[in-house]
Amino acid sequence: MPEQEKLRLDKYLWAIRIFKTRTLSAEACAKGKVKYNGDPAKASKHVHLNDEYEVKTETRRWRIKVIGLLDHRVQFAEASKYYLDITPADEIERLQFQAASFHTGKRLSKLGRPTKKQRRDLDEFKGES
Repeated sequence: MPEQEKLRLDKYLWAIRIFKTRTLSAEACAKGKVKYNGDPAKASKHVHLNDEYEVKTETRRWRIKVIGLLDHRVQFAEASKYYLDITPADEIERLQFQAASFHTGKRLSKLGRPTKKQRRDLDEFKGES
């Protein structure tokens, strides 16, 4: 693949699959969720090899190092060859802890409202039927 001289940050983050769409990538840059050397990075910033970025998404915080330039979206396995995940270990542990305690919102079995059979049994017990 030929190396590109100019590659926008929003396009790169989209291509390596950090963000689902390029619009989301550009919005994250505009909101200051993408940082280069501790300062917010604009979507139009040019990406260079060995640049390091801090990226905050809905699910996690990334620290990535650019090891290859990619201007189009490819499969995840291929895209992961273009960056190095240098996220600190404590951040990864925090994410694993959150995943373990994640609540889906689904009601636990045998709790909450009684089932139809349980309601019939209650009515029978009370003498209502």
